[in-house]
Amino acid sequence: MPCVSSKKREFRGAWIQCVNGQFQGMGTERMQAVLTSQLDELQLDGVNAIIFQVRPECDALYESTLEPWSRFLTGRQGLAPTPYWDPLAWMVEQCHKRGMELHAWINPYRAKTKTTKELATSHVAIQHPDWVFPYDGQMILNPGIAACREYICQVAADIVKRYDIDGFHIDDYFYPYPVAGLPIPDDAQYAVSSNGIKNRGDWRRDNVNVFIKQLGETIHKVKPWVKFGVSPFGIYRNKRNDPVNGSETGGLQNYDDLYADVLLWVNNGWIDYCVPQIYWQIGHSTADYKTLIHWWNRFASKRPLYIGEDVERTVNFADVDNPSINQMPAKYRLHDEMDNVNGTVLWYAKAVVDNVGNYGGALRSSYWKAPALQPLMPFIDGKAPRQPKKVKPVWTSDGYILFWQKPKGNSWDDEVVKYVIYRFGKGEKVNINDASKIIAITGDTFYRLPYDNGKSRYTYVVTSLDRMSNESKAVKKKVKL
Repeated sequence: MPCVSSKKREFRGAWIQCVNGQFQGMGTERMQAVLTSQLDELQLDGVNAIIFQVRPECDALYESTLEPWSRFLTGRQGLAPTPYWDPLAWMVEQCHKRGMELHAWINPYRAKTKTTKELATSHVAIQHPDWVFPYDGQMILNPGIAACREYICQVAADIVKRYDIDGFHIDDYFYPYPVAGLPIPDDAQYAVSSNGIKNRGDWRRDNVNVFIKQLGETIHKVKPWVKFGVSPFGIYRNKRNDPVNGSETGGLQNYDDLYADVLLWVNNGWIDYCVPQIYWQIGHSTADYKTLIHWWNRFASKRPLYIGEDVERTVNFADVDNPSINQMPAKYRLHDEMDNVNGTVLWYAKAVVDNVGNYGGALRSSYWKAPALQPLMPFIDGKAPRQPKKVKPVWTSDGYILFWQKPKGNSWDDEVVKYVIYRFGKGEKVNINDASKIIAITGDTFYRLPYDNGKSRYTYVVTSLDRMSNESKAVKKKVKL
């Protein structure tokens, strides 16, 4: 059995997507019941962040005056849910209640998926047909048009302003995934807005670069604490195309095929975290997992780095050194060996909830058994908040309860939003760097003590966390339970 993670800070995320139709036409009560069940299981498995898809094709799984309701929610684009609800607002509340972060996930450019047959009259592709181009059955907002970039940023600002989200997340769809023999129809746009860039690939990359910088600035202007994350395709460049910065791989490339210069965004600080989708297995012939995690660890260290993990592929492939077990232990060992890997995001949540290959069970019993705080982001805010006030155990009609008060904060960067509770037995040294001593991370200002016979001595420690998970000094309280 693998060891419990010793990391006190670790991003433990899971993607909940809608574009696969898992919620389509399910109805309000049923979808809330399914999501409640998923969140309960993921909480038990140690997940501390949910990345929830709210805009798969310029539509909305939230109340919007800018874009129509998604067919992936109600079955028909533009049709509001009945009974009426706002899935994003509901998910924010439910995740925060469980001590989880909620990151709102949009697809920025995709305006229509292959399977969508009807667009609402309010949809951007109907309102502005000159903004989109068709590609392989899809419609894509043209990255070369400044008005498209501004429109996406307007949508992002609306979400960030109105919802108490912790992060804003985009996935790996920039320019469309290439189809052999099908060129991107952007000749006309290149002719009028090349900006003097002679190479078409460089021009496309510049369009995406300008957008990424603009989107990050838009998010932080509205709320500086909302983390902007990107989950790019797992290969940046192959070494045969870039002997200096490429990896020993042979697959599709962010830089050359999707026009996504991810390393530029990381190195320039335009994004707050990066989650490369390393969905392949260890030993894959052209995209070896081990090769790629080493590559990202080396080249993408200037922003917090989390690894996108494919749950099913991990458990369906045998360990290369021990064919009697799957690859989960080997992959998590690699995570621990990487100095710059600060977490994991699981593709996708339902596979964990369904406990495919005992993946969820292994998280719960070992890898993520102890709670973890979010990784620090001092480039947004690195100052610790004030410690909790008036920490005191009190007998009540509901039992023995440890109470405290929220300290004052003058602005967003020193406001306390959560607390960490540690427990140490008699004779144990109080060490809040020991993650195994964390018993709760909560937004409450109380904790029910497990009173037994009043003969066992414990030291409880409470600390404050601000929006960026900076931790205050500790307040100790000795009790007999």
